[in-house]
Amino acid sequence: MFSKDISRKTFLRTAAGGAAVAVLAGPLAGVSTASAALPVADMERVVLAAQIDPYRGSFAITSGCGPSVKLVQQALIAKKFLAAGYADGNFGKVTIAAYKKYQQSLGYSGLAATGLPGPTSLKKLGSARFTVSRLISLGGRTTVSGKAVNTRTKSMLTAAGKRCGITMSLVQGSYNPGGVGASAGTHDGGGVVDISVSGKSSAQMTAMVKALREVGFAAWHRTPAQGFSHHIHAVAISDTDMSPSAQAQVGDYYRGRNGLASHAADDGPKVTKTYWEAYLR
Repeated sequence: MFSKDISRKTFLRTAAGGAAVAVLAGPLAGVSTASAALPVADMERVVLAAQIDPYRGSFAITSGCGPSVKLVQQALIAKKFLAAGYADGNFGKVTIAAYKKYQQSLGYSGLAATGLPGPTSLKKLGSARFTVSRLISLGGRTTVSGKAVNTRTKSMLTAAGKRCGITMSLVQGSYNPGGVGASAGTHDGGGVVDISVSGKSSAQMTAMVKALREVGFAAWHRTPAQGFSHHIHAVAISDTDMSPSAQAQVGDYYRGRNGLASHAADDGPKVTKTYWEAYLR
């Protein structure tokens, strides 16, 4: 599907005698005329679509994400990483593969080149084509319960704990490549944690999962019936450091699944799905 570029003009409108008068105000302070004329790609929307669209099983467009995704696709086409005709607003597997090739062309490798856009690569892609708004920042590396996480994940865990009144204690953190075989690589990158439920009642465990979901985690209570010891597995949606297997779990979550190889129905508490930056607003 092809999209047509539509030029955009910014006007300052004032009312005079009931009639709107358009006033060309000139360059804004600190913003060049060239920059002001460029369209804007919303990073939050681009990254959200890149986690959902590859796993939806259709070419549907994630609500609110299409225009920003099209800007990315058009830039990838211009740079010969994506075939013409794919600027359709769906950040599916073909666009993921194209973005991965683009990341590799910048010298990235491994978990830095998975096809999930990061702020640096996205801004470089947009140079002279689009500007980037609502940049996602993960912050630096830190710890929770002695386990590695990034600042964004730590803030999310703290907020979830306050919502349910239970401190989140980790049994496995992020950035733990090859740590636990049963984790299937989900903890290799950022944004993924396993949370202890030792001594917690069923009601408390449900409250923990609900609170985690409410602040922007894809979270599930893992059980012996599924082949795990009791714990909560949580993936920070839109963490741009996450591994491909963690990205797939986010896609599963948005499809109402359990994030496991079985792709069984999600049996956790129902909430309005969100991510950290949206929760903060």
